[in-house]
Amino acid sequence: MNSNLEQSFVSQLEQHQNIIHKICRLYTSDEDSHKDLFQEITIQLWKAFPQFRGEAKFTTWAYRVALNTAITLYRKKVKTVNTIEFDGKIHKFNHEDYNYEEEEQIKLLYKAVHQLNDIEKALVFMYLEDKDYTEIAETLGISEVNARVKMNRIKGKLKKIVNP
Repeated sequence: MNSNLEQSFVSQLEQHQNIIHKICRLYTSDEDSHKDLFQEITIQLWKAFPQFRGEAKFTTWAYRVALNTAITLYRKKVKTVNTIEFDGKIHKFNHEDYNYEEEEQIKLLYKAVHQLNDIEKALVFMYLEDKDYTEIAETLGISEVNARVKMNRIKGKLKKIVNP
């Protein structure tokens, strides 16, 4: 791979790494699992990056790869991961540690979201990221109407979980 492609990837990843952290937080419950999932998503993004054509925004593409990786990995409960070598020292990648000290309301929301199924989690995540239903539908591979209907049902489900 050429160095321009590598630099472009590192730059995009550095700029949008919080997306990956948020997805990791949705699909994991401890710091070690979070780090493992972050690493696996980064690897999958790196492997897929040469095929990124720029037809969608980088963030939309990254959401799709990250969510698919998280869902696939945790549905199968895969413990071994094939990796490829990536020398982060060459690129001086500035990794930001994720802040685990969140407000109590956010913790409550995450606790409720953890009770949802994988697709519902992805939908809630994108909704909370202020993605419009068109982008949500495109990312999840469902119709826009289906995304709206599912989101309304999920809102009701979350209300029942938080306020039984």
